[in-house]
This record gives sequence, structure tokens and C-alpha cells, in this order.
Amino acid sequence: MTTSPAKRHIERVRAAKAAASVAPGQSLRGASHYELMLVKLDTDKRRLKSIQSVARKIEVKREVLPEYDAYVKGALEGGRGGQDDVLMTLMIWRVDAGDYAGALDIARYALHHRLTLPDQYERSTAAAIAEEFADAALSAVKTGAPVDGAQLVEIEQLTASTDMHDQIRAKLHKAIGLAYAPADVLAGGPAIGIDRGWTEFALKNLRLALQYDAAAGVKTNIARLEKALSDAGGPKADRK
Repeated sequence: MTTSPAKRHIERVRAAKAAASVAPGQSLRGASHYELMLVKLDTDKRRLKSIQSVARKIEVKREVLPEYDAYVKGALEGGRGGQDDVLMTLMIWRVDAGDYAGALDIARYALHHRLTLPDQYERSTAAAIAEEFADAALSAVKTGAPVDGAQLVEIEQLTASTDMHDQIRAKLHKAIGLAYAPADVLAGGPAIGIDRGWTEFALKNLRLALQYDAAAGVKTNIARLEKALSDAGGPKADRK
């Protein structure tokens, strides 16, 4: 469904006003435009629930997410930190749909204002953001798809002081490490023309992943990066 620029502007302004009307930590429940968006979200949730295919669910999320863009922009512009379940759900949906930049826009706001996820997600906001981004990146690495390492680093920085399970933090460091490690080396190839700085950075994160979770599955990658750096005249394998 497409909307005119004028209608998008009106929706954006209404969202900003609704978000600005609520004090930090208070629910947006009762704000008329927010209530309208909750109704739409519930409709889209029912549609998704009726679909069994995960791939098809992702297609539907990609289809409906642009319909919320004006709301998200307004909520982020006008928001004072009121609890917004629509915004938080859309953050997760954006990750599912591969819109990582859009999800990160919401994540920054959510973490700054300490927003919580709706109950069905059963995780803290920081843990969900870290795990959702890490899982998406690790899946991309397996298929050879590109990964934006800078986004993962920002997520790590945003969530560094928060409490979460060690296994989730290990996943995030593993994802960062694999994003910055030279792919040829990880595949068992020679250390030809590697960037020592980024390779060291990758190795540091993989070692952190192992510290947080002994079953992180990074030992082979660590060994290959250590050897590559040693062969290239970089830091010794026992460097910490």
C-alpha cells in the first residue's frame, strides 16, 4: 500500500505529537494515533500468525514495514522515552526483514530511553538487540552474504554495560570477529595481503567470544587467524 507524501507527513506529525505527549517510562496507551497503530499492528500480527512458512513471514514483514515508516520517524523525532510497543515490535521485524540500519535507528532510541520489549519476546531489550543482530550476521556469514561489521560494533558498544547471558554476548563477539576476519584465511587459505589491524581486531573478538562461551565454536577460526598473523609477521599466537 502506497501513501502520498502529504499523508506520510501528517502521519509523521501525529506520531511525533503522540510520542511527545508521554513522559519517560510511561505507556503511550491512550494516545489516539498510537492506539490506531496498535490496531494496525494487531491486524498484521494475525496475518503473520496464519502463515506457517518462515520465508513467507519475512516476505510479509518486508511488505508491511514501509507502511509504518512515517510512524517510526515521528516517534523517534518526538519521543521522550514513553513505552512504545509498536516501535519495539517494528525494531525486531526490521531485523527479520533485513533492514538492519532501520532496526538500529530504533535500537539507539530504545536503549537510550530504556524501553522494554512486549512480553512475548521474553528478553531484555539489550539482549534481544544483541542476539537478533548477531544471529542475522552469523547466518549471513554462512551463506557468504555481506555483513556490516560497523553496525555490530555499535551494537556491542550500546549494550556493553547491560546485563545479558554470556552466550548472547559470545555470539555478538563471534559475529564481529567473523565480520572483520579475512574470509580466505577463515577458509584455510594463505595469509596473503591481510590487513593486520583488522585481523587483530577480529582475533580479539573471537577470543572474547571463547571467554564468554567455551562452546562458541571459534577455536578453529582463532587458530587460523593466529597462524595468519604469525606468517605475516604480525603478533605472536600467544598475544593477549
